[in-house]
Amino acid sequence: MALSKDVRPHPLRARRARPPASGEVKPPSPASREVKPPSPASGEVKNWGFSTRALHIGQGPDPATGAVVQPIHMATTFAQQGVGKHKGFEYGRSGNPTRQALEECLAALEDAKHCLAFSSGLGAETTLMLLLDPGDHVVYMEDVYGGTFRLFDKVLKRYGVTFTPVDAADIDAVERSMTPRTRMLWLESPTNPLLRIVDIDAVSEVAHSHGAMVCVDNTFATPYLQQPLHLGADVVVHSSTKYIGGHSDVVGGAVMTSDEELEQKLRFHQNAVGAVPSPFDCWLLLRGVKTLALRVERQSQNAMELATALQGNRAVKRVFYPGLDSHPNRGVAARQMRMFGGMVTFEVEDEPTAFRTLERLQIFALAESLGAVESLAEHPARMTHASIPVAERERSGVGDGLIRLSVGVEDVADLIADLESALS
Repeated sequence: MALSKDVRPHPLRARRARPPASGEVKPPSPASREVKPPSPASGEVKNWGFSTRALHIGQGPDPATGAVVQPIHMATTFAQQGVGKHKGFEYGRSGNPTRQALEECLAALEDAKHCLAFSSGLGAETTLMLLLDPGDHVVYMEDVYGGTFRLFDKVLKRYGVTFTPVDAADIDAVERSMTPRTRMLWLESPTNPLLRIVDIDAVSEVAHSHGAMVCVDNTFATPYLQQPLHLGADVVVHSSTKYIGGHSDVVGGAVMTSDEELEQKLRFHQNAVGAVPSPFDCWLLLRGVKTLALRVERQSQNAMELATALQGNRAVKRVFYPGLDSHPNRGVAARQMRMFGGMVTFEVEDEPTAFRTLERLQIFALAESLGAVESLAEHPARMTHASIPVAERERSGVGDGLIRLSVGVEDVADLIADLESALS
């Protein structure tokens, strides 16, 4: 069935008050902004900072036993007092107390009204994208995670959704990419793997003027460093496998929004599609998120020192890190983010040099994924972004000499020495 080409509000678009349009307004600090999350014990309202919320929203003590650690509810079904009469839970796919605790915690950290937890980041993305209709159009940041590109290009195109890549750091380019059928602007900031920075507030104004919603994959920044809902975004996506979990031992995803209609649609699709996390996975994420702020602060500090050291290495052609003065959008990053994050990307001469460097590392593990306490290194063109065609990778700047680092919490002097030895 042909769809109308008239510009119309799409069901995905959140109906929310927009912040001031000025790009010079710095969003409130996630730690210092006064919020009023409910106390998990009594429901009273408190003004809690980020780390306090991470430790106490959705977390113990358990009212039944006094246990200070949230219990794991492994039940797949729940007894009802009568037909249709229950205590909020019916069946494990539809809801689970441990999953609900995780969703409450993550919503508080992203300062959203709602959070939905999923079995993976791509499970979260897929469920969100299923709200689109055949003929709908999506504009996305060209420097995007390889798994997201694969979902867009190899799966969703088959169902009539169209996609246009764009350098979203160029606001005029975003404007030119919009059509009457555009329903979504998909962003990463910082991007994966080139760590480009997008002015989320500015491009959200463009998208909303065309009736499109804005989705930000906030995995790299984490809720501790950046909160896109305060910058104009309508929905935030996370691979909670990464920084939220933080220990390379659980796979998960999450979607956060403050739009009631969107939350209801997502909740229906979450149950219908079934990409939900296990109770144990939710418990691991609740454990990991308790130290999110501590970990990300150390990782960001290490990354800054490491990026600075790489700039002075003769074997390195270019370093990509938002905290460096050489980064073209450092000012935007400083305005949007608390710190500049724990990811660093750099470029060497060619693919053989990149392979040789990666194979000589001793502390950095050659592995995909990111955001955990241990440092990881990988080759995007052959690993995380291998699903992107060569021409597309080269057009977006992902070359064969590129190496991406996920900087951990080790002693930074040891990390620098490891890289310098591998590059020598």
